[in-house]
Amino acid sequence: MEIKTNSFPIDPRIRIGHVHLKVADLERALKFYCGVLGFDLMQRFGSQAAFISAGGYHHHIGLNTWESKGGPPPPLGSTGLFHIAILYPTRQLLADALRRLVAAAIELDGAADHGVSEALYLCDPDGNGVELYWDRPQSDWPYTPSGELAMFTRGLDLDALLAARN
Repeated sequence: MEIKTNSFPIDPRIRIGHVHLKVADLERALKFYCGVLGFDLMQRFGSQAAFISAGGYHHHIGLNTWESKGGPPPPLGSTGLFHIAILYPTRQLLADALRRLVAAAIELDGAADHGVSEALYLCDPDGNGVELYWDRPQSDWPYTPSGELAMFTRGLDLDALLAARN
């Protein structure tokens, strides 16, 4: 089946504003997102929900137990969220995120250089996929000779990334 390009594309200013994650244990999720990654708690609704952000925004991530309190992660092979992606504005700040993960003994599922970005992949305590990444300037992105974007996946040198913190 061929997918056709929309003759009326979406406005390029559109952004994904926030994501809500179903979690089994709100306290455990807050320890990860606020304690390890450094998000700020903006508002809390008892033991059922919390809204967290970076920089004072009302929320980038909502965490709730409305349908998931005490529940297991979704099984492999099922549909659902693959991961949320958290964009860091600089390589140095991504390096700081890696330092936080190492200090908290959080294991990475992967780390990749995609040409357009560098990314760290992991799971939160509820098994939700999390990508932490920074985008290279668009002028540095790889293109084919015919002008098409040429993303790739190569291993990311974590020691070199950590050295970028300085």
